[in-house]
Amino acid sequence: MTHQTPQPHPGLTSGPVYLDYNATTPVDPRVADAMVPYLTTHFGNPSSTHPYAAEPRRALAAARAQVAGLIGARPGEIVFTASGSEADLLALRGATLASRHPRPHLITQATEHPAVLATCQALTRLHGARVTVLPVDHDGVLDPAALAEALDEDTVLVSVMAANNETGALQPVRELAETAHRAGALFHCDAAQAAGKIPLDVRDLGADLLTLVGHKMYAPKGTAALYIRDGIELEPVVYGGSQEAGLRAGTENTALAVALGTAAQLAADDLAGGAPARIQSLRDELHARLTAALPGRLRLNGPAARRLPNTLNISIDGTRGHDVLAAAPTVAASIGSACHSGTHTPSPVLTAMGYDPERALAALRLTLGRWSTADDITAAADALALAVSTTASSR
Repeated sequence: MTHQTPQPHPGLTSGPVYLDYNATTPVDPRVADAMVPYLTTHFGNPSSTHPYAAEPRRALAAARAQVAGLIGARPGEIVFTASGSEADLLALRGATLASRHPRPHLITQATEHPAVLATCQALTRLHGARVTVLPVDHDGVLDPAALAEALDEDTVLVSVMAANNETGALQPVRELAETAHRAGALFHCDAAQAAGKIPLDVRDLGADLLTLVGHKMYAPKGTAALYIRDGIELEPVVYGGSQEAGLRAGTENTALAVALGTAAQLAADDLAGGAPARIQSLRDELHARLTAALPGRLRLNGPAARRLPNTLNISIDGTRGHDVLAAAPTVAASIGSACHSGTHTPSPVLTAMGYDPERALAALRLTLGRWSTADDITAAADALALAVSTTASSR
């Protein structure tokens, strides 16, 4: 099957070229259409017993099966949440408290998403947990040998993402999970950026817990899921009812669950149809065009090969990422720094990889997706090259 680019997205028909798919994705119109009946006609509570509950209950089960199908799980192993951050919290806090260990030990790595790092800090502050944050190499990858050295008899959980949101670097998840299991620890993987972009199978990876996020795969914001391997005990994240296997009380949002399920099915279809190869080809064309337009000035941040097919993180010598994007209003992308009170600070991800502040401040994160086209790539490359010359002349 050959993948075809879908019809133009109504939100992208005007305005700048969108190269910020790792930040959020446009809602696929097919996903939006699937939600509508559960916002209008089928309003019933899935937990009720009367006829108004029947269709919402069926739709919720179908969505759970679709999400499970994307990652090789069973439907009963999927718990819906409102965000990836909540799913990460349920995984880390849930496993730590359920372990009933007097001083539990958690391990993660330096370029992990703040949802994991901040939860680890909270577990230290509120529950006396001990946390080890392991360094990564120049490509942003964690060495399984470093994990093996850090594990001890108190380690209850290891949490390492599948793919980095800034550089696209892919972690050796299978080897890391095997290493954690040999020490008797659980393994959680935040796959927010990887799900739908590359094939994932939780059995093959050996993950005990895995996070998926709707708005990273063309569903609305506010829907996500946590895969929980059968037999894993977690402390609930919301108390009060039996919904979501008793782990997240509260009446389920059927419409958003349907959205995530539909998005998962579309992602599975894209993977089967070769969409990642099309997007990677466009990404590499963008890289080649920028390299040709800016000879000797472009540096790739992160691994050249083992990264997401849609992600290009580059630094352009002699520039600041925020200046370049400010001079290229026809391109919507992200930079490798954060702005606080008008002062830009280098990306913690890039500095953790050993890049100096100048290179980190020069970074641009250009990420492609379902509606990226060859015309987008040409227009973006031309606009960014012109912006670099403009900012250079003004310095």
